[in-house]
Amino acid sequence: MGDGKPFPPALPDPEDYVVEFDGSDDPEHPHNWSLPVKLYLSSIACFGTLTASFTSAVFAPGIKGASKAFGVSSEVATLGTTLYVLGFASGPLLWAPASELIGRRWPLTIGMFGGAIFTIASAIAKDIQTLILCRFFAGMFGASQLSVVPAVLSDIYNNAHRGVAITIYSLTVFVGPFSAPFIGGFIATSSLGWRWTLYIPAFMSFASFSLFILLLNETYAPFLLVEKAAALRRQTLNWGIHAKQDEVEIDLHELIQNNFTRPVRMLVTEPIILLISLYMSFIYGLVYAMLEAYPFVFETIYGMSPGVGGLTFNGLIVGQVPACCFILSQHSIYVKKLNANNNVPVPEWRLLPAIVGAPIFTAGLFWFGWTGFTSTIHWMAPTAAGVLIGFGVLCIFLPCFNYLVDSYLPLAASTVAANIILRSSVAAGFPLFSKQMFKNLGVQWAGTLLGCLAAIMIPIPLAFRIWGPWLRGKSKLAP
Repeated sequence: MGDGKPFPPALPDPEDYVVEFDGSDDPEHPHNWSLPVKLYLSSIACFGTLTASFTSAVFAPGIKGASKAFGVSSEVATLGTTLYVLGFASGPLLWAPASELIGRRWPLTIGMFGGAIFTIASAIAKDIQTLILCRFFAGMFGASQLSVVPAVLSDIYNNAHRGVAITIYSLTVFVGPFSAPFIGGFIATSSLGWRWTLYIPAFMSFASFSLFILLLNETYAPFLLVEKAAALRRQTLNWGIHAKQDEVEIDLHELIQNNFTRPVRMLVTEPIILLISLYMSFIYGLVYAMLEAYPFVFETIYGMSPGVGGLTFNGLIVGQVPACCFILSQHSIYVKKLNANNNVPVPEWRLLPAIVGAPIFTAGLFWFGWTGFTSTIHWMAPTAAGVLIGFGVLCIFLPCFNYLVDSYLPLAASTVAANIILRSSVAAGFPLFSKQMFKNLGVQWAGTLLGCLAAIMIPIPLAFRIWGPWLRGKSKLAP
């Protein structure tokens, strides 16, 4: 021991000194917090997600202005959108494991602050290289919202109510990119210019950062026990009192192997995560493909201005309203099944809306392709197709997302991170080729191609509804 001291006797059973919650009804457990507290925490967290997703797409209408200002092609300027979404793919490797080590509050707060700083840097960029690099880092920091907020909602809502909370989260993921084009379009064509498509989301990010600093509480139960143990140590002067999380020793090699690479390992080794994420990647990629396809159809073919043409994205938002109502209507049925099953969730119960939404989404793509290729068909026809596409997007994305969270609930943050890594990597490429695809193939055949791909994927949620329990039984990580 040093200084002539012998080795001391063994300590008592360490389990006697581990701090726990006082049963399932402990008011300190996040599941038992009051509804107003849960609602304000959810609102703050989801506003952060809305800000990050809005920032990803609001620059798209400013691409033409940026390419002209820097003397580059529009394809090069499109990297400002592509690299932001690619930042979404790389960020979860840091933020999700960090949220399982140090809690949810600081990864969310630091991520939002970093996103705000790099978005401001993009706005004042003097060359295209600075702009697209800063957009990448803004996306990497913004990924904290997409990967950690679902974990926050899982922390504070139990099995019966978590689905409703994640419904609101999913709305923010899609309403942001769908509302950004017409807002950005009016900004880019006004006297403000394209740089304000970056200043405004930066201001939103600073506002969200301020809310996180002032109002966001920690929600991660193991980290709350760390704080409880620290308080008890101060009261009793008994240094042995600790939480399970205190026993985790930070070793750099082990940290990288067991935490920061965990989302990638789960993506590779878990068939459920890989296959569901591939399907969601196609859906998510189409969201960003529409950022180029809609302007091509409504500005080139119908001759609308960027701001007015961007208003047609409202069809996609309108379609999400009945989708949200349909999903929530299934909630009471889900709760009845949950109560009958002793509060043990079966993830496959979540998939019915996806089974309904998949063919409707496919029909919307065919409708858009075969009504938007000529101005002789009224512009309301392809706009109305967006209602079916928006309905299908939410009905597929949300149940699949809930399915992943339910299947790997103890590792929710890493599961969400694995999903975001794949879907953002795929989505990042769509803006680069979607405009050229619609231009070279023709709107009708590009829509047909996408519709056929969607049709091939229609059986996926049904297949998981049938064989999902068997796959989860083979998994080492699914409880």
